[in-house]
Amino acid sequence: MSARTDAIVDWLRQRLQASAARGFVVGLSGGVDSAVVARLCQAAAPANTVAVMLPCHSDPQDEEDAQLVAAHFRLPSVRIDLGSTYDHLANVVVKATMELPKEHFPDAAHGPEDIKARVPLANIKPRLRMTSLYFIANTLNYLVAGTGNRSELAIGYFTKYGDGGVDLLPIGELLKGEVTAAARELGVPDRVIEKPPSAGLWLGQTDEAEMGFAYAELEEYLSRGAETVSPALAMRIERLIRASEHKRAMPPTPGANA
Repeated sequence: MSARTDAIVDWLRQRLQASAARGFVVGLSGGVDSAVVARLCQAAAPANTVAVMLPCHSDPQDEEDAQLVAAHFRLPSVRIDLGSTYDHLANVVVKATMELPKEHFPDAAHGPEDIKARVPLANIKPRLRMTSLYFIANTLNYLVAGTGNRSELAIGYFTKYGDGGVDLLPIGELLKGEVTAAARELGVPDRVIEKPPSAGLWLGQTDEAEMGFAYAELEEYLSRGAETVSPALAMRIERLIRASEHKRAMPPTPGANA
């Protein structure tokens, strides 16, 4: 491994020791980020890293890729299908919410194809996954290792108390391009490295289509500054950073400084 990945592995060992935990739980999505995190955790705790597949009406290819990674690295794994749990909860919360007076709802109506209309229900999926991962982690006295990278964290491209609900972020200082480089170095299967990044919130969803720009453009902004991208793109990225600040901070209290 490189000096960068070696340092992350050493840091993971230190976190285990400091927390008195025994190992790591990683949600394996079939994407490159979770594959890299799983391999780094395995290097830090070879006998105490567990991968968890959490399909929830997901693209079957994602689960196949997750199984490929688990088999490739010989990671112990479990599968928890959250589809029926999601269906039941979604039905209950939608029906209950619709009973509220109309004045509580936003004035603007969103059609079924509008991303804003999909988000409330879609966000239930990562929150159910978080709950499942913590059940396993608490049972085993393990830590939940998150899979967010620096690019995603910077603009808040994660679900609060969903995939953002973790104990530590091993690749939280790596840009998306650096994660890809680490994946090649660590021997992640090419099929996983080369697939379009997706949060798997709905079928056909991709990160870049939802963000409205490419990871390479975001990486240019984060690594070289706003002047290296178009003014319009810089404004969009900065707006996302400001709007997502609450995701990267503890909830405010009345005595906290504004």
